[in-house]
Amino acid sequence: MITKGIILAGGKGTRLSPLTKVINKQLLPLYDKPLIYYPLSVLMLANIKDILIITNPFDENNFKKILGDGSDFGIKINYQIQNKPNGLPEAFIISENFIKRNNVAMILGDNFFFGQGFTKRLQTQKKFINGASIFLYSVKNPQDYGIVTLKKKKIKEIYEKQKKKK
Repeated sequence: MITKGIILAGGKGTRLSPLTKVINKQLLPLYDKPLIYYPLSVLMLANIKDILIITNPFDENNFKKILGDGSDFGIKINYQIQNKPNGLPEAFIISENFIKRNNVAMILGDNFFFGQGFTKRLQTQKKFINGASIFLYSVKNPQDYGIVTLKKKKIKEIYEKQKKKK
């Protein structure tokens, strides 16, 4: 069972420049709240209450101002620094002491999910002990995002942002 969650909220947010030159993309508002609230609420819907937020060294204090230690939300939030946006693999390395031997869910700080039955799906995925689940969405410009290739509904390869279109 998944007991811990990680939100990867570093990065440079270059697609939203020049705003992201002064503030982290995940702290920008989406409707009436900072974007970081959406992935945080996904973990909370999965009943995950021990959360690590990975951010860059420049924005850690801003996240702490907005989210604190999580007690206002009934959760526990820790913070860790990722000096350069080196993606998901490095995020797991940075999180090693937080994860220890626990199962973990990771979500990107700029992800937001919605839809009927979503909470039930999260609860189902949370029960897995072995393997991994990944939520995917098809886009027109996949080279600007992470790319996952599947074979018979199983993950074959995962790529970070690609220069060439796949």
